Amino acid sequence: MKTGSKIILAVAGIVVVGAIVYRAVNTAPPESMPADERIVKIMDEGGCAECHTADPALPFYANWPIARKVITEDIVEGYKAFDIAPMMAAIANGEAVNEVDLAKVEKVVMDGTMPLAKYYLIHWGSSLTRKKTDMVLAWVSEERARFYPNTLAAPEFANESIRPIPDAVEYDPAKAELGKLLYHDTRLSADGSVSCATCHGINTGGVDNLKYSEGIGGQLGGVNAPTVFNAVFNFAQFWDGRAATLADQAAGPPLNPVEMGCSSFDEIVARLAKDKAFVKAFNAAYPEGLSQATITDAIAQYEMTLITPNSPFDRYLKGDKEAMTAEEIKGFELFKEYSCATCHAGVNMGGLSYELMGQRADYFKDRELQEKSGLTDGDNGRWAQTGIERDRFRFRTPGLRNVALTYPYYHDGSVKTLEEAVRMMAKYQVGEELTDAEVASITAFLHALTGEYNGQVLVNDNMKE
Repeated sequence: MKTGSKIILAVAGIVVVGAIVYRAVNTAPPESMPADERIVKIMDEGGCAECHTADPALPFYANWPIARKVITEDIVEGYKAFDIAPMMAAIANGEAVNEVDLAKVEKVVMDGTMPLAKYYLIHWGSSLTRKKTDMVLAWVSEERARFYPNTLAAPEFANESIRPIPDAVEYDPAKAELGKLLYHDTRLSADGSVSCATCHGINTGGVDNLKYSEGIGGQLGGVNAPTVFNAVFNFAQFWDGRAATLADQAAGPPLNPVEMGCSSFDEIVARLAKDKAFVKAFNAAYPEGLSQATITDAIAQYEMTLITPNSPFDRYLKGDKEAMTAEEIKGFELFKEYSCATCHAGVNMGGLSYELMGQRADYFKDRELQEKSGLTDGDNGRWAQTGIERDRFRFRTPGLRNVALTYPYYHDGSVKTLEEAVRMMAKYQVGEELTDAEVASITAFLHALTGEYNGQVLVNDNMKE
């Protein structure tokens, strides 16, 4: 036999053996295994935890000179993008996996971008076969149906990562009416000049359209005021997530020396107690009387009413094909294609996770170069609450409902237009440079997120000519 033929046969033999070994080590979990256990097995075999946890178990070759740099970079980037530990803990405890985590897993599996090729070329059992992929996507769909039933959407949209806003949420009408009065009451501030509505105007999209809001004595806050509309759907309040509930959030500004400047809620109670008519009405709803707990609960009850259903996008998800234009629909598809619908998931299209500002490019470095402004306390984000270095520059994602009304954008209020915000998000979060046409389509889609409040399309009086 000629040497060339021998080489060909040898190579063929290696390929055949390799295929047999690959098939042997990359077998999908059996259908008889419970779905959660199958997913855990697929994640384990895929080596997900080797890049997506705080303290990964590294392979023996991780310290080899050539491998060290590549592996370290992959781990750093992987952990920045996604911490798999909360998801695995939720699965183990039979609890709901965060909607954003589900969306992230679904997206990379659908795109075939995880695990990285350079990983599965060495770890043959880690790559996703068609059967494994189908198992993961089916599990995501089942998790959504189980924990986040999308009953308002048309069947074709039932498994979307975004859900329509419901027409109402449960609240106490009597308490909400009192909360409405308190929300607009300047007696919650030390000098009687500022109310909740000062920075979160009901007629201005739930914001004040300022870079930084103005508190008592003309003092400026350190971050842009988020909208109050649909805040009930957020998993935490404030950019840094320091308030777990709407009531917790309502307790913050009155005691903030920059915002409303009161020394304590006792001071607020004393002022309100002089209003006999108000106290009588308040005691009817809250027999325990005025206190920090009851005042903030009343405001929270009112804020539960501040939802904006029935946007063109909501109607489209419910099955109305005429609710959105062709360009808006194209924008929705691009929104999903560029992974926007992963972090901006759920009812409020955001507000469900903390994400790094500058995932793919250094936002803060560029901002300093362009605006000659250095870092501020407000830039620390979630780190201010946890002290964990990974949380520095990480913020609770803003909800995108009514985003066309809530300029300026980002936590620092540095971006004036929606088009600019879209283009920059693609650069800093996704690592993509959008065309002008893509920016126009996505922006058109974002305009279709403006909903209705009390049966009328939400407007911003600051935008009226």
